[in-house]
Amino acid sequence: MAEATGPVVAIDGRLVDEAAASVSAFDHGLTVGDGVFETLQILRSTPFAVRRHLVRLRRSLAGLGIDLPVDDTALRATMAEVVAANHLETGRLRLTVTAGVSPLGSDRGAAGPTVVVATAAMPAWDQTTAVVTVPWPRNERSAVAGLKTTSYAENVVALDRAHTRGASEAIFANTRDRLCEGTGSNIFVGVHGRLITPPLSSGCLAGITRQLVCGLVDVDEVDLDVAELAGVDEAFLTSSTRDVQAIASIDGRSLPAPGPLTAAAATAFAALLARDLDP
Repeated sequence: MAEATGPVVAIDGRLVDEAAASVSAFDHGLTVGDGVFETLQILRSTPFAVRRHLVRLRRSLAGLGIDLPVDDTALRATMAEVVAANHLETGRLRLTVTAGVSPLGSDRGAAGPTVVVATAAMPAWDQTTAVVTVPWPRNERSAVAGLKTTSYAENVVALDRAHTRGASEAIFANTRDRLCEGTGSNIFVGVHGRLITPPLSSGCLAGITRQLVCGLVDVDEVDLDVAELAGVDEAFLTSSTRDVQAIASIDGRSLPAPGPLTAAAATAFAALLARDLDP
């Protein structure tokens, strides 16, 4: 590649200037949202928890029936190459895999998948945040429940609702009115000294930060009616960009932020980030 004049991305393993990067107008990821992705935090010039993210990527690809012939070693190498080319010490990296060029409509073509690796600055999240519940349910019985797909329109609509109400995240119930997840995060709540998060059977994504927090502190996976949010003692969000973020209010009801369970989880997760970049 010639000397880059700006940010660099990788398309199908080839580095290109971000300004010149392009995919086909017939790519199934663009036309019907037929793809999956992973967002990784970059720390000390290294994508965090790559092994876990690639395991989930493969699980999501299998769920959609997309065959990716590129192996994990090559994906790791491309991610490292993009981070190095952009001279990043911190930030975020997005690995996107689509079903590739296809006919217009739901049928897939035979061209094979498109793989894109891009980086950006990390959002500057506040230490605490407000969330609101939204009236549209997650379908825990959906064909793509629990998969990290690029079909994000319902998240966009829900997050816009949250922003209009002064919140940074929207919280979904599922079709059984059980607490599920945020648009791009998992939720944990504290009730009488007990830390609880919805089980994967609720339809929530198996978040990488969620997974790590569950291994660091005592957490019970319990189905909760979404109405029970009105009585929780504390709560927090987890995601690859938020880490552990205390919730200061739910639907306008103030909470201690951080509460003791939140503070313990945040401290444990920060210690993990400091000692191990691929736990």
